[in-house]
Amino acid sequence: MNQFENGLFKSINKILWTQWDPIGINWLKGCNDEYTEYVPEIYRLKVSGNDAETIALKLYELALDEMGVELTMEFCRQVAGRIVGLGVRKGQKIP
Repeated sequence: MNQFENGLFKSINKILWTQWDPIGINWLKGCNDEYTEYVPEIYRLKVSGNDAETIALKLYELALDEMGVELTMEFCRQVAGRIVGLGVRKGQKIP
């Protein structure tokens, strides 16, 4: 993994921890790896060029199927939009 890919992976992990956090534990010290197991799948979706809707659906499914938490799709879309926007410079069009 090159420096950009590693940074992207870490950024996705941070978004999942600080913004997605379906079980509401990001205030607990020592638990910041709680969602790390989901990063590779979200990373693959991002680098494969999937849109925010596809990533949002995956975030929704992970929360529901893995944690038993039903989030709103609107919330998942907001988080997914941040993930899609990673690595995109201001003014640059997202493919």
